[in-house]
Amino acid sequence: MADNTTPQHAAPPAEAAPAGRLTTSAVVFLIIAASAPLTVVAGGAPSAYGVSGMMGAPVGYLLLGIVLVFFTVGYAAMSRRITNAGAFYAYVSAGLGKRQGIAASWLALISYNAMQIGLYGLFGFSLSSILGQYGLELSWWVCALIGALVVGLMGISQIDLTAKIIAVLVLLEFVTVIGFNIVALINHPEAITAEPYSPSVFFGAGTGTLLAFGIAAFMGFESGTIYSEEAKDPSRTIPRATYIAISIIALFYSFSAWALAQGTGNSQIVERSATEGPDLMFNMLSDFGFAVAADIANVLFLTSLFAALIAFHNTVARYAMSMGREAVIPRYLGKQNAKLAPVAGSLTQSALAIALIIVFAIFGQGHELGPLFPVLTMFTWLTNAGAFGLVFLLVITSAAIIGYFHQHPADHGTWVRLIAPGIAAAGLIYVFVSILLNFDVMIGSDGVTPLVVVMPALIIASGVIGWARGEYLRRSRPAVFDNIGSGHPAPMD
Repeated sequence: MADNTTPQHAAPPAEAAPAGRLTTSAVVFLIIAASAPLTVVAGGAPSAYGVSGMMGAPVGYLLLGIVLVFFTVGYAAMSRRITNAGAFYAYVSAGLGKRQGIAASWLALISYNAMQIGLYGLFGFSLSSILGQYGLELSWWVCALIGALVVGLMGISQIDLTAKIIAVLVLLEFVTVIGFNIVALINHPEAITAEPYSPSVFFGAGTGTLLAFGIAAFMGFESGTIYSEEAKDPSRTIPRATYIAISIIALFYSFSAWALAQGTGNSQIVERSATEGPDLMFNMLSDFGFAVAADIANVLFLTSLFAALIAFHNTVARYAMSMGREAVIPRYLGKQNAKLAPVAGSLTQSALAIALIIVFAIFGQGHELGPLFPVLTMFTWLTNAGAFGLVFLLVITSAAIIGYFHQHPADHGTWVRLIAPGIAAAGLIYVFVSILLNFDVMIGSDGVTPLVVVMPALIIASGVIGWARGEYLRRSRPAVFDNIGSGHPAPMD
């Protein structure tokens, strides 16, 4: 049941507000970096083909993109009304109530942390493997710790500098994938056809699996609103950047997944994806006589992960800043430094990442999984748990958009207020259920094990704890509770 208090929507006071620096293109790069284009094409697309046993991955990316465009209609409209680095937190507070907003904020904080920290497992493994090729032996966890320290330093730097670095990395990813697509289409072993776009190869027993794996490629698309307080013109920059990013992601991933199938041959894509997995793209380049290009792509795969780590780190830090500023979590997490970076949230996120890397390093010593331990545990478990939580948040936010515009219709029509977010909610609920039903497959578990139950339960529990925190604030700290979602620092009590 929604809270009856009326939320405030003013931006933070002038003395606390960062000077807007980010342009539309900068925000687009920050959004796309979180989705890690090269990582998706090299790892996500083969996983979708191989695990689902179906050839419909290109259709899956297009359909998911369409659903998220529907979501963005209302989401972008809200971003023009509410400028707050808390994004989901602020929107759910405004549309469904303050306690529900706090529940969403805790769910977002845990989910984004899981996504970001899980990536260190794959990053550490990849960097260790590359260094090993040149005779330098470093454990995966040492490589992961090095990555965490560099990401942490960038997290407390000026955001426009970080955006420029990410732009370069993302452009290199696109160039690499475009080059691979061209090579795959030139060297196709079978006739080039549009069969992967046929409805008959998408609809079937593996449709839910395709969508469950495909949605991970879009995670981070909503992060544009998190930079609203740092954008030059939030009411225009953020909506425009979000639409551009989703369109690029959906079309580029769909085309690249299709090109991957043409490069192996439609008859071989499922089998080769299942047996070769993330190595498929690099093996194809070598098979086509581009061994050097395969080595370069391997290095850029690592930088793709690094860019995603930075993007998700920035997201977590800004969520923590927004929540700390309003005393939803400890106030010190709302602190910024002279560069207007969310220093407390950034350092805390880095500390948490380092702690979990050490925990997985300890448990991975002598494990039967060998060198793949960080990939099959830390990366697989945490990133899929994070994706589960974020899709759930998208469903909640769709409802919040409808609730907000029901209370504040302004000059928006039924399309923005109800129809588009309603369609998005229906599509996202289907994806959410698909993830839940296929969670054992996604984390590499053999059937319904305790891990399959516990991990989603922990994500949901974080939201329940957040709601309880909201109820505590409502009863014991009403001044703080009334300020929730405003973007203003909470009053001292």
